[in-house]
Amino acid sequence: MKKIFKVLKMIFIIFMGVTLVGLAGVFIYHHYQLRKESALIDSNGRLGDISDKKINVYNEGKGEYTYVFMPGSGVAAPVYEMKGLYSKFSRENRIAVIERAGYGYSNVFDDDRDIDKILEQTRKALIQSGNKPPYVLVPHSLSGIEAIYWAQKYPSEVKGIIAVDIGLPQQYVTHKINLIDSLKIRGINTLTKMGLHRLIPSAVYNPQVIQQSFLTKKEKEIYKALSYKQFFNDDMEQELLQSYNNGKKSVNLPIPKKTPILFLDAIADQYKNSKYTKQKNKDYKDFAEQLETAEVIELKGTHSIYLYLPDEIYRLSIEFIDKNVKKSERST
Repeated sequence: MKKIFKVLKMIFIIFMGVTLVGLAGVFIYHHYQLRKESALIDSNGRLGDISDKKINVYNEGKGEYTYVFMPGSGVAAPVYEMKGLYSKFSRENRIAVIERAGYGYSNVFDDDRDIDKILEQTRKALIQSGNKPPYVLVPHSLSGIEAIYWAQKYPSEVKGIIAVDIGLPQQYVTHKINLIDSLKIRGINTLTKMGLHRLIPSAVYNPQVIQQSFLTKKEKEIYKALSYKQFFNDDMEQELLQSYNNGKKSVNLPIPKKTPILFLDAIADQYKNSKYTKQKNKDYKDFAEQLETAEVIELKGTHSIYLYLPDEIYRLSIEFIDKNVKKSERST
């Protein structure tokens, strides 16, 4: 029996040794690649100074309104991933892509990602980059909290919201991250710091972006490099962990009744009859009913709907703004 335990102990030691050597190898390789890829990453936009750190804002086009594109959680390189959509708008409008702390060319702030901090950083960075309010906000996913909160706190700055499959503040409050999910989020963040995400490229960046034609060959390489650099960093981790508290701050304020909102609800075929899909659509409609001007439109596609239906999203957005914002201004 002692001999068996001795053999098992040796096997365990060897296994741990091989594992540690492997992890060390991945860590070294990751940082070697980061240094190599840094040559690709030149700022694409205007870097605003926020507390001695930088937030990147990419501007393009000219027009009466500035459409502010706000990426969802984990979209590590928004300027590149969302190009297929915002390039439609910039033909006749001014656009600004705000890369929150920890995203794209922006620095990692290592703060608590409180919604008030996030919003003030966004507002200041936009002003510094030459974008004055009012804006039409175009949030996706998690940034729905910030967009709604913005309209609640500073209604005069928000002409309208094009809500691209957003998460509503109350949804993050109702579906609070539990202990297991919290541990998963922290675990992924830790594994990323070790460089293990290098082993699963399809989890780091969206392969669909690479397959699209709106990026040049060089831009695709930059997109990959930025994704490896920023993937699930501390700011992205904290955004998710704070989603309940941030959502609660919004829920505790009056709904922005006078802000026109177009809800674009992405519904994938494989999930169209799921409980989650039906509840999301109901939540949008319930919220819309409390607003003076709102529409809920269902679009066939997955959560990253901006990759698949940019022309449709653009058409619906411009029609909504022309009808509900520009027309009302002309009549006053």
